[in-house]
This record gives sequence, C-alpha cells and structure tokens, in this order.
Amino acid sequence: MARNRAAIILAAGKGTRMKSDLPKVMHKVAGRPMVDWSIDLAQRVGCSRIVVIAHPSQDILINHVTTTLGIDCLAYQDPPMGTGHAVRCAEEALTGFEGDLVVLYGDSPLVPAEAIEDLFDSLKGGAAIGVLGFDAEEPGLYGRLITSGGGDLEAIVEAREANPEQLAVRLCNSGVMAGGAETMFRLLQNVTNENAKGEYYLTDLVALARGEGLTCKAVRCDEEDLIGCDSKADLAEAEAIFQVRCRKAMMAEGVTLVAPDTVWFSHDTVLEPDVLVEPNVVFGPGVHVQSGAVIRAFSHLEGAKVGPVSSVGPYARLRPGAELSKGVFIGNFVEVKNTHLGEGAKASHLSYLGDGQVGANVNIGAGTIFCNYDGFLKYQTTIGDGAFIGSNSSLVAPIEIGDGAIVGSGTVVTKNVPSDALAVARTRQTEYEGWAANFRERKAAEKAAKKKG
Repeated sequence: MARNRAAIILAAGKGTRMKSDLPKVMHKVAGRPMVDWSIDLAQRVGCSRIVVIAHPSQDILINHVTTTLGIDCLAYQDPPMGTGHAVRCAEEALTGFEGDLVVLYGDSPLVPAEAIEDLFDSLKGGAAIGVLGFDAEEPGLYGRLITSGGGDLEAIVEAREANPEQLAVRLCNSGVMAGGAETMFRLLQNVTNENAKGEYYLTDLVALARGEGLTCKAVRCDEEDLIGCDSKADLAEAEAIFQVRCRKAMMAEGVTLVAPDTVWFSHDTVLEPDVLVEPNVVFGPGVHVQSGAVIRAFSHLEGAKVGPVSSVGPYARLRPGAELSKGVFIGNFVEVKNTHLGEGAKASHLSYLGDGQVGANVNIGAGTIFCNYDGFLKYQTTIGDGAFIGSNSSLVAPIEIGDGAIVGSGTVVTKNVPSDALAVARTRQTEYEGWAANFRERKAAEKAAKKKG
C-alpha cells in the first residue's frame, strides 16, 4: 500500500543578494514565481499535505500562496535559525500526518518530478533518509555526499571541514531531503546549533540516523536541475536553462523555430505540431497556438489562443483574452486584447481591437480603433459576420455593427449600424482654389521680413 506524502517548502529567506523588496521566492522563472514551481512539484509527486515556511513579514508571499494558489497551510520561521529549524517550524502543521516527507526549496525552480520520485523510491527500498545530490563540475564550497562502496550515504561533509580525499568527491548536496515524517521530526529534536553560524542544520539528520544504525541513501540528479537562485544572475542562469530545454522539446514535438535562440517561452506555453515561429517572438504565460499557425517575427503573445492556420505579425501583440478562430490574420502593429475574432477575420495593420466580438470573414482596415474605455469602465464592440470596417475608423463602444455592414473610411461610429448598411460620419470635403499658393507666398514674405529686421 502506497504511503501518504507531504512536502515542506522552505521559503522564508529574505534573499538579500537579490537586492529587491520582493521576497526571493516570488521572483519569476519562465513567467512563474519560483515558489509556484516548488508547490507544483510537490503536487505532481502526489503530496497530499504541503506546508510553506514563510517569514511573517513576507506579506506578498503569504497573500500569493494563500489567495492565488489556495495553499492554506503555512508555518512561520521568525527568526530564521537554519534549515533544520525551518523544518521543525512545520511540525505542528503536520500534526497527525503519517507517511513520507520531502523538504523542498522555494528558490529551486527546475527540480524534476522524477528526481523526487527516486527519493521516495529510496525510502521504499529501506532508507530512513534520502538525499538528492548532483555531480558538480566545480564542487567548490558545496557539502560533499560521502557514500560507501554499496551506495549507502555515510555522511554529509561541509567543504570547510573536509579532508583532501573528501574534497575530491564530486557528488554534492542539494539540500533536498526525504524521510519518514516521524523519523525526521524525531531526529530533528537532537539537532544542535553548536557550529560556527549557530544554526540548526537539516544535514545533521544523516549523522543522527547513521548513529542509530539506520540506512541513508544518496540519489543523483543533473546539476542544472538543482540550481538555486539567490541572485539576479542565478535567475538569468535558470531562465536560460529552461529556455534551452523548452526550445528543444518544442522542436522535438514538431514545432518549427526558425531561430530558436531568439524565441522565449513561458512555463505553460502550448504550441501544437506544424506551428511555425519566426525570430524574436516572446510567449508570455497562458498561450496556446494550434497546428498550422504562423507567428511572425517580433510578436508578443500573452494569455492568448491562436486558431489553426492563423497568422500573427510581424510586430503584433496579443494580450490576455485574445482568441483567434481558424484562419484569422493579424498583421503588423495590430494589438488585440480580450477580443474574439471569428474564422477568416482580418486586421492587417495598425489597429487596436480591445473588448470585442468580431464575426467571421470581417475585414478591419488600417488604423481602426475599438474605443473601449471611458476612463472608468470598459465596453464591448460587436461586429457581425462579413462586415467591412474602413481604414482610420473609430468605433466608440458600446457599439454593434451588423452582418455585412460597411463602415466608410475615417468614420467615427457612435450609433449601432444595421446589417448591410453603410455608415459614414465625417465632414464634407471643401476646396479653396489658390489657397495653398497664397499661403506659401505669405509665409515666404513674413520670413524675408523677419530676416531683414
């Protein structure tokens, strides 16, 4: 019978190296706060209980976790006194829990679910404590995982305390640890702060478990997977790792990236096979592009759905709520926000479409504006199937343009237009013969007189 699983996510660090008022774990990788990555990881490996360790001063983090993510189980660490102390802060929140516990970090966004499953598997195999490690190219100041010939984890040795033989070990400690909840909390009661920093270290659990004759295991993971982000430079490195992986995965699934290194994805970007993406495109969160669509160069999409065989850009912007049906054409310098465009609709250039419903096969001319905001509220523009909107038109919402209607170029539409009607609202053109020549002569004379004076 499978054991219950729980996760403790350490997120109370202030992140002083970030040089930011934003809590460290709220900084984003691939458009997603780092703490969200860790919570999602815990959920994907089946943790029924998740406790986030925060500092009471982190209002932004606390509100995000409880309100946005719906995680109602928080524990507070004040003041911070090390990783072991942080885990002990969660003990009360996990009262009555029986099962396996994993300790994750809110600043490590790339840890794969497979690695955590391997940790839990080590517990199934008889280990009391499992530790996630990585083979470091430059071990430096990382703690070393010292293993026996049989693969058991014998000790975690800090670099400052390691002898030359131990320093030569490349298997390093990530800090991620799993064990039976009862065992971990029992051992934590014996952890002391008798060290240079005066802190309680979670790593001491290995020595304590070994002292009781319990087995500990080290589980390997790629070094890139375990990057922790303490600075803006670390954030950029994690972002780069994610983007490289995502680009490869997209192309492996049949997406064409003309210049992969110039395309940027979010954590939840969905591109179906046979989508073509030109250079310098940015996908913000919440984008789904269906098969056969083309996203042309220098476009930015966020919170948008693009239907099959549609075309977007170049230099287009799709904002949240933009939804394109099959075969829609959005051209250069067109912005679409909270607007649905029906099959075959076109807005080829230089237009703003905000808060609207556009029917099938509608043609929207250059310079068209959906005037959707009066300074207080947003209003809807509705355009029926087959309508034609002439260039440089302003549609003052709330407004309805009927099926097959035509709006003449330069029109400011303030009243509903019936189906198949022509709407024209502009002043009559008047010519004044010779006015331009007289104007130029007068100005030339004024300029000459001013020069003499």
